[in-house]
Amino acid sequence: MLLNSLIESTILLYSLATPNLHLLSTVYGLPSTPPNAIIPSHMKILLLNQAFVSPDEPGHTRHFEMAKFLQTRGHELVIVASDLNYQTGKRTVEHSGIYAEQNFDGVRVLRSYIYPALHRSYFWRIISFFSFMFSSVWTALQVKDADLIMGTTPPIFQAVSAWFVALVRRKPFLLEVRDLWPEFGVSMGVLKNPVIIALARWLEKFLYARATHILVNSPAYRDYMIAKGVPESKVTYIAYGTDVDMFNPSIDGSSIRKELKLEDKFVVLYAGALGQANDLDTLLRAAERLKPYDKIHFVLFGDGKERTHLESEAKRMGLHNVIFAGTRPKKDMPLIVASADACLAILQDIPMFRTTYPNKVFDYMAAGRATVLVIDGVSRELIESSNGGVYVQPNDDAALAQSILALSNDPARVKQMGADARAYLVKHLDRRDKLNETLGLLEKLVK
Repeated sequence: MLLNSLIESTILLYSLATPNLHLLSTVYGLPSTPPNAIIPSHMKILLLNQAFVSPDEPGHTRHFEMAKFLQTRGHELVIVASDLNYQTGKRTVEHSGIYAEQNFDGVRVLRSYIYPALHRSYFWRIISFFSFMFSSVWTALQVKDADLIMGTTPPIFQAVSAWFVALVRRKPFLLEVRDLWPEFGVSMGVLKNPVIIALARWLEKFLYARATHILVNSPAYRDYMIAKGVPESKVTYIAYGTDVDMFNPSIDGSSIRKELKLEDKFVVLYAGALGQANDLDTLLRAAERLKPYDKIHFVLFGDGKERTHLESEAKRMGLHNVIFAGTRPKKDMPLIVASADACLAILQDIPMFRTTYPNKVFDYMAAGRATVLVIDGVSRELIESSNGGVYVQPNDDAALAQSILALSNDPARVKQMGADARAYLVKHLDRRDKLNETLGLLEKLVK
């Protein structure tokens, strides 16, 4: 009941914004006329992203890299983020007010308050999302002269905040969809209450309709939205890709292998969130099957809600071939990926997950590492098209163990897969090319 009330109150609050824009403009001193049609030589983009990651934190730093790229073109990306790291749940900055300002190599980041409950129950996680949704509006309104407001989802609630700020500021609203929410939550069984599901789907439809444009990172997401009635011209697909200079086969990862005492082992790396969606129990069962093969070791770099459970299970199962290596900042990840012989990407066996591109796969490919992919759909098409790894049916620990054992016995094949993956990535998914495409979209929207 409390959650229903929160959602209903939020919808009411934001729905009141439309007839009262003149009052809001008067109170905040905001413009009441639309921007002119000339692309400014200096664009200022305001992004609301609860899960933004700086180079000093664990996680994906795409928006930081985007900000640095825009700097080189004379533009600015200002980011409103939460003051918790999404993987670890720990505070990134201490402050007494609603927000604190940071600067990372010229990138301005406003850390807005979020209630610290990301790794508790899903109910409390949503409460946490709501707290950022409200605080981020206040924080975002402190940023002046933005030419475009960008929201990202999930979590879907922060995208509502971005829409509201764009409405108040009379600026275009670009909605970036990184995962299909609430469909992923419904498919995983996280969202079960029919009222909550109906409200979430209404909110999804509301955002698709109100966005000036929608940016997606998977071709399947675009197909999904068009099937939902979103005009084709309103949705642009641009894959994230990766930094082919940051991740490359010339990096020597031997220091990580030495640190973990795995110099002579066949190392299978998993790097990323340790969450429910990632189905890492299947990895543990595969590791149990491979216990007789002492040369094969699994290394997990990352954190998340399931970490305590996974560590407890590994201990119960006596998995001396599994190492939980903790978290490292993104700037350390090229060295970590270079330490692996093969890299793992895995998700639950859910039809909706066939639509997604995990970012880690791009990093693996750029580093020249073979991918063991336990995800069907568009990611499978990518790996098979590039000859960059092997596909394993999700939730099949026997097949996973068998595939890893086969790779460990065929180093020439593993090396060739890595080389093929790198060549495909450089040709099709170089992040510089993808950021240039994104810049073209931003300029089009600011016209």
